[in-house]
Amino acid sequence: MLAGFFSLLLFTDGAYSERNCSYQDVLNHLNLTKNNELFSMTRPVTNYKQPTRVFLEVLLYAILDVVEKDQKFIPYVWTVMRWHNEYISWDPKEFCGIDNISLPTEVLWKPDLTIEEMTEKDKAPPSPYLTINDKGDVEVQNDQVLVSTCRMHIYKFPFDIQRCNLSFKSVIHTAKDIRLQPSDNSTEATEWSREVMRTQYEWLFINMTVTSNNASNLFGQDIIIYTVRINTHRCTQITMKRRSVLYIINFLLPVLFFLCLDLASFLISDSGGEKLSFKVTVLLAVTVLQLILNEILPSSSNRIPLIAVYCIGIFALMLLSLVETIFVMYLMEKDCPSQDNEADRDQSLSEDCEDKQGKVNLNTCKGAKEGKSRKRKEEYHTLERLSDELREIEKTLTLLLNSRKEEEKFGYWTRMAKRHLTR
Repeated sequence: MLAGFFSLLLFTDGAYSERNCSYQDVLNHLNLTKNNELFSMTRPVTNYKQPTRVFLEVLLYAILDVVEKDQKFIPYVWTVMRWHNEYISWDPKEFCGIDNISLPTEVLWKPDLTIEEMTEKDKAPPSPYLTINDKGDVEVQNDQVLVSTCRMHIYKFPFDIQRCNLSFKSVIHTAKDIRLQPSDNSTEATEWSREVMRTQYEWLFINMTVTSNNASNLFGQDIIIYTVRINTHRCTQITMKRRSVLYIINFLLPVLFFLCLDLASFLISDSGGEKLSFKVTVLLAVTVLQLILNEILPSSSNRIPLIAVYCIGIFALMLLSLVETIFVMYLMEKDCPSQDNEADRDQSLSEDCEDKQGKVNLNTCKGAKEGKSRKRKEEYHTLERLSDELREIEKTLTLLLNSRKEEEKFGYWTRMAKRHLTR
């Protein structure tokens, strides 16, 4: 009976002690309103000589684009800023265990961090809310699509490795006002970025380096290389490697195949113009590929890329091959008139021989008709022997002319050119 009475009493006391709590109760306790300039106008410190320590964390979500021609790097990053507000604190036990609250960003003061390499402002609106906890820690999370400059080293293109920096710093505050520090080291930033990576375009993400360079005096700015430097300046260095397989298949191999085609064109006959037109067509194809390469590579490079040397070398070899073909065809054309003159001379000599043989045969016929004397048989035998001798002479002359034609079928320059090509 007595035990039941005490249990009922404790239950009643707990019921009366339980009350409803809201976030507004905490804000009223802190006197935190939009019109309270204590929270929004100045740095949240009770002693102005005490700097505000801002902790920065950067994660790489995606590599959207890398424009070599304009030397631009376009990443999608997630940034987290944390700092301490000395005017904010409460006991969660007094407010039903509430230990953090989300507020509009314009209510509290925020560090004025910017990125040095950024050339275009992010068009997406920033996060409209921030979070505070009972100890006075403030946290702002934001995602950004950055268009930043990046010095491209394209000497080994397309087997290049690029390193781009994102340098965070305060716009107006020096090291005596804001000290910027990284929340994570290089290993953690790299691992977390790999876990959340969505897309890498044609690049392979290697690592993210976080380095902090503190200001040597209170009027300088700290540098963190991730890298941030506040007034601090903090810089985030992102290392990435190009996926070169596509360039090998679509560019390097076709240029090499065109060179093989040009070498194979030596098997085409020099008599017609097909060989020359084929070589010109292949040379124009390589020129088109060079124009495409010129659109990719930046013109501000201090060193000639190896791929450009590769293309120029192949272009020079094909050009020399074309010049050699033109020269050989010129020499062959130069030998054509001499060959025509030799053929005309041989034909006239053959016609003279036939005319002489016809005249002898005609005289023989006339002698046979007119002569009816006793010596008809003797003359007949004589003429027959003479006819046989003339046939032998004709055969000898024919063999001589044929052998001479075989020896002088090609002109000197033609023979030299063909001898050079068969080596």
